[in-house]
Amino acid sequence: MNALLRGFTVAILTVAVSGCSLFSGEEEVGPNPLVEFEAEKEAEVLWSVSVGDQLGEFYNQFQPAISGDAIFTTDKAGALHAIDRSNGDQLWERDLETSMVGGVGAGYGKLFVTAERGELIVLDADTGEDLWRAVLSSEAVAPAQANSELVLVQQIDGKVVAFDLESGARRWSYTSPVPKLTLRGTGVPIVTQNVTFVSFSSGKLVALDNASGDLLWERRISVPQGRSALERMVDADGRMLIKDRTLFAASFQGSLIALNPLRAQILWSQDVSTFHSLSAGYGNIYVSDAADAVQAFDQRSSASVWTQASLGNRSITAPVSIGNAVAVGDSEGYIHFMSQVDGRFIARVHTSSDGLRGDLLVKGNQLYALSNDSRLYAVELR
Repeated sequence: MNALLRGFTVAILTVAVSGCSLFSGEEEVGPNPLVEFEAEKEAEVLWSVSVGDQLGEFYNQFQPAISGDAIFTTDKAGALHAIDRSNGDQLWERDLETSMVGGVGAGYGKLFVTAERGELIVLDADTGEDLWRAVLSSEAVAPAQANSELVLVQQIDGKVVAFDLESGARRWSYTSPVPKLTLRGTGVPIVTQNVTFVSFSSGKLVALDNASGDLLWERRISVPQGRSALERMVDADGRMLIKDRTLFAASFQGSLIALNPLRAQILWSQDVSTFHSLSAGYGNIYVSDAADAVQAFDQRSSASVWTQASLGNRSITAPVSIGNAVAVGDSEGYIHFMSQVDGRFIARVHTSSDGLRGDLLVKGNQLYALSNDSRLYAVELR
């Protein structure tokens, strides 16, 4: 099952994401069998290292962050690790002594992590020492993002809060109404020097002035449809994407849109349902949809370039581009590499049997994956 729904005081699992019946008692459909293919490239695990305890039973947005030659991870129990990307050696470790809910953000020599009790913790990336902490009004399950002046946190209560990068002083906040029923997750803001772009569980996309937090413009990625709260879910979770001066965003049970961020003009829209981050390469925008198919759309025309539908019910991750391939992980711990040209499988490698859930990371020709049993893998595609 892919996503945990949040509605008042109850949590239920979404049928649209997992493909299993929510109320009828039907058994969950098992993952599609692996497709046989002739490998055109070799994917090799270079190293793997334990980086804490389990990530928790529920869907979450734990994800490592890369800064320089190090990769940083945290687990549910609050173990924060700095790992040398070249060999998997541990550079330092911190026990934050609090339960965590989101992945790691990194930038400007700092790390940003969020605690389950509603707290932003900012640390020195070289040493792991605390720099400052700030109280939040609710959980923040997506990594905080920063520019040279601000750190921005998107919370599950619909607030986006900006803090001074150096002092931790609160600069401003913006609030968007939260629907009664949403996926357990939030979008990840894109923070430029002057403007921040934020997507919300209501299906709205806004641009905020970084100096004041004022609303510059607002557009809808998707319009809620249907009579029930479940049918009207249009959460815009995961990471948006800016490519060639165009902003791309997508939502659950909604659309993938291309938008001119200066004029707030929607250039095109395609019907797609996803709660994952987007990726780009070879002139395409890549989406892992709610049916576990990987789709490629031409970034200029919106035309469908290819669809790889063989990974059904495998609870795949967001796609990432690496070399001439696009890769996704799955709930059985496999990483699948597809050609960016036509979506055919070109390589596959197995990691942890506990599976992969969070977004994969790519740096150069290496891919990094954090498994559900908190093991970090470095994979090279040759």
